[in-house]
Amino acid sequence: MQVSDNFKKRAKIKSVELEYLSKEKIFSIIRKHGEELRRYGVKKIGLFGSFARGENKKESDIDIIVEFERGKKNFDNFMNTVFLLEKLFGRDVDILTPESINKHLKSYIMKEAIYEEI
Repeated sequence: MQVSDNFKKRAKIKSVELEYLSKEKIFSIIRKHGEELRRYGVKKIGLFGSFARGENKKESDIDIIVEFERGKKNFDNFMNTVFLLEKLFGRDVDILTPESINKHLKSYIMKEAIYEEI
């Protein structure tokens, strides 16, 4: 019974944390884990979508553009970055690289993106 109660408390706390996640909090977490991100070759991170516009909801995913150091953009570094960010934020993270953005959406996304050097 105690395990169940602890689980309920943790779940409740987590949902409250998700509700109050903001772009400022996202960048604070990114800065705090910069060394880890640099280990995966991350040079620069941009936030776009609902969090960048301040229109996010409790269930919103996080849309991120990642620029990697030259020679460091590979599948392992990309996936490790995805896994790390999803763990840190406790929700789905959609990651794009500038090269992977649809040409019809690229100018819109790049204008909206807010960047953080790592």
